[in-house]
Amino acid sequence: MENNTVNCKNCEKEFEVGFEFCPHCGQKAKDDLTLGVLFYNTISNYFSFDARFFKSFIPLMFRPGYVARQFVLGKRLQFLHPAQYYLFASVVFFFLFSIEARKHTLAVDQALEKGFKGDAVMTFDTLPKPDIDSLAKAKIAEQLEKNKELLDLSEKDSKALDSILSSDIDNNNTNLTFDYDKDKVDSLIVAGAPESEQLKAMGMKDDAGFLTRRFYTQMLKFQKNKGGGILQAFYDSIPIALFFLLPIFALLLKIFYWRRGRFAHHLVFSLYFYSFLFVVMSLVIAANFFWDIPIWIDTLVVISTFLYFLLALRHFYQQGFFLSLIKSGVMTFLYMIFVIPVAVIVMIMASFLFY
Repeated sequence: MENNTVNCKNCEKEFEVGFEFCPHCGQKAKDDLTLGVLFYNTISNYFSFDARFFKSFIPLMFRPGYVARQFVLGKRLQFLHPAQYYLFASVVFFFLFSIEARKHTLAVDQALEKGFKGDAVMTFDTLPKPDIDSLAKAKIAEQLEKNKELLDLSEKDSKALDSILSSDIDNNNTNLTFDYDKDKVDSLIVAGAPESEQLKAMGMKDDAGFLTRRFYTQMLKFQKNKGGGILQAFYDSIPIALFFLLPIFALLLKIFYWRRGRFAHHLVFSLYFYSFLFVVMSLVIAANFFWDIPIWIDTLVVISTFLYFLLALRHFYQQGFFLSLIKSGVMTFLYMIFVIPVAVIVMIMASFLFY
């Protein structure tokens, strides 16, 4: 009698011939390892790049809020998981962004290198003010008094100038004075002097605190690298910043839609919305590789993302258009005016302190 069963290569259990997939473990029955299969399995395992991606793509792009609402309502096998979609879209975006950012980082690095070659003295924040002796002060005050009418100085202006001249300027009163001889520090670096001597030549005191010491150490590194890599460090911090901005965005949604679902529901909406933004920005960057997009098109893209956000809120939370318009406007304002500027400042500080 002819044997109509085969053994699964994965779980080694028998099943009848004719099955496309093993009924026990789900592996494909005839899974010959070709280059195409290897590539598909890699993408599928890490990004779940399967039919659900294409089923989710069109409604995600052209039906704002639809995919997120269907996922929350329970249709979770029909569409790609929001976290997986976010991961895949962000990887594609940052890959394209890195190509575009390379030109900017190169230009900034070259400009900084020229700046380091130019000035022999590095200055930052506050320059030491020259001492003016009492005789010179008296001479200036006398000249001002003589030419008061010529200079059209009022009595109030004259007293103000006199108080400035009579006050003693303390050059050591500033919290952080950053003025040092760059050539001297360069010579110490070339000579292989200890880092403590290099930092001392830059003006760091022996009793400097942790933040001050960290600042001087990074400035020394900044000089050693001729400023190179600082912009790249900023760009590298963007994915981390977005990772933290995402739950903040979901928290804003929770505040404005307090009784419209759990925090996880707002997070699903945020993940799909961010995925949409990543896809749009990826398309814009890819188009710029072949055609220099005019500024008016970029403006239309920005406006379209806000319109998408408005329609997504209306569909996902099932509220009226006018109320959705007000909420989307206020949330966008708060996010752009408060959240993003704070995030950018933190990114700049982190880029400098840890690059």
